Amino acid sequence: MTSSGSRGLRSGGTVADLVASARELQPGAVARLISLVETDSPVLREVAVALAPHAGRAQVVGITGSPGVGKSTTISALSHAIRQQGRTVGVLSVDPSSPFTGGALLGDRIRMLEHATDQGVFVRSLASRGRLGGLSAAVPQALRVLDASGYDVVLIETVGAGQAELEIASLADTTLVVLAPGAGDGVQAAKAGILEIADVLVVNKADREGSATVARDLSRTQSYHSTSDGSWVAPIVQIVATDGGGIDELLAAADGHFAWLASTGSLAGRRRRRATAEVEAIVIDRVRARFASLTSSAALDAVAENVACGAMDPYSAADRLFPI
Repeated sequence: MTSSGSRGLRSGGTVADLVASARELQPGAVARLISLVETDSPVLREVAVALAPHAGRAQVVGITGSPGVGKSTTISALSHAIRQQGRTVGVLSVDPSSPFTGGALLGDRIRMLEHATDQGVFVRSLASRGRLGGLSAAVPQALRVLDASGYDVVLIETVGAGQAELEIASLADTTLVVLAPGAGDGVQAAKAGILEIADVLVVNKADREGSATVARDLSRTQSYHSTSDGSWVAPIVQIVATDGGGIDELLAAADGHFAWLASTGSLAGRRRRRATAEVEAIVIDRVRARFASLTSSAALDAVAENVACGAMDPYSAADRLFPI
């Protein structure tokens, strides 16, 4: 007979045992917990209950930007700098989904091989599976796993799809927007709206021609929106991630923003909004599941046909399928 604490755990044991092992930063246990999240395991609720008392301590840093600007290299360099300070780091890298398997392409895990033997660094790729917003649906719960396991800093890398990645700002305490010369200048980034989510602006490949222009464009754009109300103004940090140039300054800027959030009371507000979004997503998933269980495909096809030919409006069709 299987106890309630081991349902969904293929190798036996209990959720409490698994969480206890993860709290010791055992990578196998942390990986298994994230797998339970990704597969929507029957014991996921039990996992969430066990993790809840330990969550809310990690510093969460989101890294976003267009493809090719060097986000993964920046994360690898940041991880090294964080470890040099004696802090532990968990990395969630949202990869584009494979069009054949639906799984992550795992490119970022390959780039992070230098940290493979360091138990103070945990790296996991999650498939986006076509999710808009640059993140995977499993990311909030996977973040909770790393947070509750005791990693001091959690780095989250988005797919790199551009403007749609604004979702990262609702999940991270601090958002780094990475740009590079040749990948679109600062003015174009401002037009895309992505600079509005930046807590720190990062110009990577600062040893290349055009990097100074990108930094200047960013500074000029910021001056158009400057305020005197004491709000945070995103610093512009130039780095060369491949050799670690400027990485200490970047980490200091991220830590400075985190300290500012804490000192102004803004951190608690951000985390409440994060929790609100997390609960809302669970409720929406339940409504969607209930709708699927109550509605046959034939009934949906029938009302869709009526809407398509003008015999019924979409609101009446929705009322017929799912009365309020």
